[in-house]
Formats: sequence, structure tokens, C-alpha cells
Amino acid sequence: MMRIAVIGECMVEMAPVDGGLYRMGFAGDTFNTAWHLRRLLDDQHQIDYVTAIGDDATSTRMRDFIAASGIGVDHVQRLPGASPGLYLIGQEQGDRVFSYWRSHSAARRLADDEAALARALEGAALVYLSGITLAILSPEARVRLWAVIAASGARVCFDPNIRPRLWDSAEQCRDVLSDAAARSWCVLPSFGDEQALFGDDIPEATLARYRQAGAEVVVVKDAENPVLMDVAGHRCQVAPPMLAGGVVDATGAGDAFNAGWIAAYLSGQDPQAAAHQANAHAAKVLRVAGALLTA
Repeated sequence: MMRIAVIGECMVEMAPVDGGLYRMGFAGDTFNTAWHLRRLLDDQHQIDYVTAIGDDATSTRMRDFIAASGIGVDHVQRLPGASPGLYLIGQEQGDRVFSYWRSHSAARRLADDEAALARALEGAALVYLSGITLAILSPEARVRLWAVIAASGARVCFDPNIRPRLWDSAEQCRDVLSDAAARSWCVLPSFGDEQALFGDDIPEATLARYRQAGAEVVVVKDAENPVLMDVAGHRCQVAPPMLAGGVVDATGAGDAFNAGWIAAYLSGQDPQAAAHQANAHAAKVLRVAGALLTA
């Protein structure tokens, strides 16, 4: 049994439906990846979600949804008087736009209890987290989180998932993400985001920067362009498939790609085969509305 601990924030999602109404669901970058990992890996892999939620009715529904998805909830902390973050999906000029209410999200306190966090990571072979996970934590909590991860001995898989509005400054964002990459076995960046923050002119620059930081594996996503990978010094590219009918909704496609690549690689596939599986899985998400393949 291989245990994977996914650390981050699951949020309440309010998505528009007909008649000006909204449907409540649950999603979030790391949770999306955990959800896809559960569907792509066999029962020899335990997927646990590590977060904090409140003790209100909505938090209970969220925990029940995570559990019903086959993801472990033993390390979902329940904080009295707290509640989860929320985002609302709107439309602007034919495209989706997001409004967030997360400043008091319980997940911001997921690393406050060091002992609970240590229990959550005990026995984990792989820890998955993102730049959003780090962005919502205080600097002191980030120190605690990295100390517990290091003590656990687990390998780290990290998606920088750059969201500038969550950081105090671009400099802070660059520093924290670069530090995270230096602590990670695998980094899964998106070139467009990296270009905007770090000034990378080509995907090869993103790859080289994270390899130089210390990551053994770097997989650079680049929208409809080929995936660029370096696995322990062996570099290759894999082109994504053509999408018949075009993109319906890009929400969560990167999260799905990450799950596809990790699942394939952990199952023994070579990096190129893993990228093909990741592209194919992400393509399924691009063809539907929402981040999860619920149909």
C-alpha cells in the first residue's frame, strides 16, 4: 500500500445554472488532483486529503463529499467556529470569471497544529501540494509545514500554480515558490504563469530554473503546446492530442494533468507514456464544464 497525502484547500463552489440560480459544489486545485488520483490509481494507493474545515453544516457536507469520493478524511481537521472558503463562478464577455471569499477560510490554519500535521503525514510516501497551499498559510505556518514534511521523509510533488493576488508581492511569491521547488522531487509548472512571474522567455528556461533549484523531475505544461519534461537529466517533449469540438471549460485541466502524470509514473510508465496519459486525462476535463468528471 502506497500512501499519498494531498495538502491544501477545498472550497465551496457556487456555479451558475439556468434561471439565474447557483448550484453548490466543492472543488479546489489540490482537491481536484486528489479526486482524479483516486480514479486513476488502484486500491494499492491510499489517497488522503489534509486540510482544515469548520464545524458548520457546509463543512460537514464538504467532508462527506470528500469521503464519498474515496479520499481519506481522517486528517481533515475540524475547527470550532470556523468555515470553509467560497468562490462564485460568473460570466464576463463569454468567459468564466471567479470571485473569492477565502480570507477567513479554515484551511489557512491547516498547519497550525504541528502534532496533527505530523500524524497526517506519518507513513506517507508522497506529499502533493501547490503554490496555493503555501499562499494561504502564514510564513510561520509554512515553516512548520516544511519541517513536518522533511521529518516525514516523504517525496514532494509540487505544482507552483501561481495566483499573484494571493501573495503580498511578486518577490515574495518568487521566493516561496523557488524554496518549495528546492525541497521537491517533482515540480509541475505551467509555462504561461511562470513566464509572467519569472520572465521566462521559453519553456526550456522554466525547466532549467526548476532543475537548477534541485527538483529531480520537472514537467512543464504549456496549454495546447507540447509538454516539456526532464526526468533525472533525460529530456523529452510530448504533444497534446487535438481536441475535437474545442475546449468547453479549462477549469481544473492542469489539476487533472498533474494527477494523470503522477498516476502513470507511479504505476511504472516511462515519462513519455505518463505525459500521454496526463494529456488524455486533461483533455477529458477540457471537454466538460467544471473541474471534475462527474458524469
